[in-house]
Amino acid sequence: NDGKWVAGSSSYGAAARGGTCRAEVVISDKPIAFPLVIKADILVAMSQKAYDEYIEDVGENGLVIYDEPVSINEISHLEQVGIPATSVATRELNNKQVANVIILGAAVEMTRIVSQEALIAAIEGNVQAKLQALDLKALELGFKLGN
Repeated sequence: NDGKWVAGSSSYGAAARGGTCRAEVVISDKPIAFPLVIKADILVAMSQKAYDEYIEDVGENGLVIYDEPVSINEISHLEQVGIPATSVATRELNNKQVANVIILGAAVEMTRIVSQEALIAAIEGNVQAKLQALDLKALELGFKLGN
């Protein structure tokens, strides 16, 4: 919707049993020649394990958005921002499973990598109808937290 090119990949390993999962998204104004992330501009860490495992993959002047209460290391060349996504999802929506949507909304609000409208349209076009209202509420909370 924003005229962007997007490529994504994910790996889950033992995530269903408490391990980390990794999802990479490449967003560009031009066609994407190599669809994997070499050094990330943005890292979103939903757990301490994910933060610890992937923090080294963030490039110079990168942005790290983490779900509080992840404990961070002070790294001078990175901007690091905590978002209480899981606690807000639980408190406001009574559903911690939408914490990832909240932190996605915050990330989009902070970076403007895509427009809010494009993200809303993506949810409306790709999420089951019975889950859309919850995801859109979570997204709106994320936009507010990222402001």
